[in-house]
Amino acid sequence: TGSNIEAAGGTWHAQNLIQGKDIIMKRISRRNFLKVAGVGAAALGLAACGGSKSGSTATSGTASSAGSSTGSVSTAGFTVQYGSNPETLDPALNSAVDGGNTIITVFETLLIINENNEAVPGQAESWTTSEDGLTWTFTMRDGLKWSDGTDLNAKDFEYSFKRMADPDTAAPYAETCLGMIDGFEEAAGFPDADGNPTVEPNLDALNVKASDDGKTLTIVLAYPCSYFDKIVAFAAMSPVQKATVEANGDAWCTSPDTYVCNGPFMITEWTPSERIVLTKNPNYVGGWDSSKIVSESITLLLLEDSSASFAAYNSGEAQLIKDVPTDEIPSLTKAEDGGDFYVDTILGTYYVSLNLKRDAFKDAKVRRALSLAIDRDYVANTIMQGTYSTADSIVGPGIVDENGYFHDNGNAPYISADYEANLAEAKKLLADAGYPNGEGYPTLEYSTNDAGYHVPLAEYLQQAWSDLGITLTISKMEWSSFTAARRAGEYDVARNGWVMDYNDPSNMLDLFCSGNGNNVGKYSNPEFDAAIEASRVADVSEHFAQLHKAEDILMEDTGCLPIAYYNDYWLQSPDLKGTWHSPYGYWYLQYGYIEE
Repeated sequence: TGSNIEAAGGTWHAQNLIQGKDIIMKRISRRNFLKVAGVGAAALGLAACGGSKSGSTATSGTASSAGSSTGSVSTAGFTVQYGSNPETLDPALNSAVDGGNTIITVFETLLIINENNEAVPGQAESWTTSEDGLTWTFTMRDGLKWSDGTDLNAKDFEYSFKRMADPDTAAPYAETCLGMIDGFEEAAGFPDADGNPTVEPNLDALNVKASDDGKTLTIVLAYPCSYFDKIVAFAAMSPVQKATVEANGDAWCTSPDTYVCNGPFMITEWTPSERIVLTKNPNYVGGWDSSKIVSESITLLLLEDSSASFAAYNSGEAQLIKDVPTDEIPSLTKAEDGGDFYVDTILGTYYVSLNLKRDAFKDAKVRRALSLAIDRDYVANTIMQGTYSTADSIVGPGIVDENGYFHDNGNAPYISADYEANLAEAKKLLADAGYPNGEGYPTLEYSTNDAGYHVPLAEYLQQAWSDLGITLTISKMEWSSFTAARRAGEYDVARNGWVMDYNDPSNMLDLFCSGNGNNVGKYSNPEFDAAIEASRVADVSEHFAQLHKAEDILMEDTGCLPIAYYNDYWLQSPDLKGTWHSPYGYWYLQYGYIEE
């Protein structure tokens, strides 16, 4: 969304808890709600986020404006599939690509990301930055409206940002999106390593202030952040309507009746496990060109099964599907060869999380052994059929630093391409840790959702770790339940991944800070945290030097197991025009239409 945020079939929670509007949930601390229920505001079983090369165009070859159509334009609408039940469609709580994809279609942030990956005016018509890079002032458009027709202004953004900072919201992106804003630590109650406040949070300490007339929003940073324009364009920074949230609590984002938004489309129908229907928002005012928003509706199929998605595409019900059955891929014709199968690079890494709260993973030698026992070339090129590429670090290709590409200028590869030597070292490390041939080591459970290559990878890890004498069982879960369980720490080993929200290595590395809401493996190293903190400076060279140091520490610790670098792949009908795919894993559907 990263993101943003990861996707059910490619990159990232929750059991159905509230079914229908007749169940009213008593307001409790969201942090406790997450612990008790194991879900994230998932009233109807909802779906998180995470990118590609800096400066590259985001088009997939399918983008075109409505005005350039050579055939007749159907305004009736179109149907796509890019995920199953979202865990949540609350912008502050979502951390999956599929949820983020819906959010960027029904909400609009201060700035938006255009087809060329540039931040351009959204709800703000203009913005300025002070010479020292600390004060950002956004001037709002006139006539802004919520989808219910009521007025929207800068005060709604002030409320929404402070809501995200509130520890009771438990927003996974709070530190990532707001951590550079002056006063964030005080607003969040000076959280400890586990993210829990140590003093009473003071939300008004967050240095975000709307003018009395709601025309301008001023944000003061604690340190310069060159990519802050991308931060405010991120889905999690969407405004939410205070009256709706306060009246409906966690359930506000689970029903079309209460889902008030401000983007070019709005939710008018929602049938869990079937579909979400988006209809053109008649009250929309913003950065997208309304003359190019020609389709009356967009239907999102909520399908968990890739075979069902494939059937919907082949029958003509859907014009774009993300979840393509992997066994069908060899028979598909790529777009560059005249077909309808697209493969596009995104900035993201597929990795495996170890629950570092478990005694089984306390020893770094064990973690390193588990990593080295994986033949990444076999995974990427055989199991994943070459649709992904092998990972030898957590920060992948295409992510820049001041001298070019971060991956090329650091100490990667951290994992040798010589698998046989790696396996021999893995066996030695396990023996050195006191588990020769795996003797005495506990059985592990691998948690995953059943989409894409996730289960085939799990089955491969069963075999690979059995070579070390370690037994691995597999727990397959529905997408919305899986991500919630993973965040709650209810797993031993889990598939994971992150698609980036902006092109700076901090977006990947921040995930592993002790108190980060997306740090589901609970990796914690004071030296790593110190390097990340030291990277938050205006000096560009020092910024990247500290991030290289942080990656060195993480990879030396084997704080996670990088497996492969992402690509997105999907099927798209040649009749669907006007859309584009971004290097951050999103499909921009605002200008989409069917050409007849």
